[in-house]
Amino acid sequence: MSESEFTELLNLQNKKKNTMEKDELTFKIIGCAMKVHSTLGNGFQEVIYQRCLAIELQRAGLEFEREVEHPIYYEGLHVGTRRADFVVENKVIVELKALINLEDVHLAQAKNYVVAYKFEKGLLINFGATSLQYKLIFNPTLNSENSKIQ
Repeated sequence: MSESEFTELLNLQNKKKNTMEKDELTFKIIGCAMKVHSTLGNGFQEVIYQRCLAIELQRAGLEFEREVEHPIYYEGLHVGTRRADFVVENKVIVELKALINLEDVHLAQAKNYVVAYKFEKGLLINFGATSLQYKLIFNPTLNSENSKIQ
């Protein structure tokens, strides 16, 4: 193996390690949501899941804020505000739903929040289905490599 190939391999390993460290936060959030869903099941109103998720996030030692307001602008004019269900560690927007199934409109809404708040990523979590549903959403304006929904 040449020195340049070795350096490239080392860079790839470091990049993978950084990605795994970044994903640790969303992994913890999803774990907290799974705990809530496995305890309560589906069928409750969104606010009940929000309160329970706050308990689990606190137990996990994660810093978070609930119902964080953010102004929305249109061509420089303030047109309203939006409240994110959670902002976790000041890094991830978490939007909750309690629906039978997620639809494209919910994904688009969550993506718009991630862009409006200028966060790298967000989570859309649905407690309403029989199994917990979640989508990891990336901000396309900040990272073109990850500008997709997973």
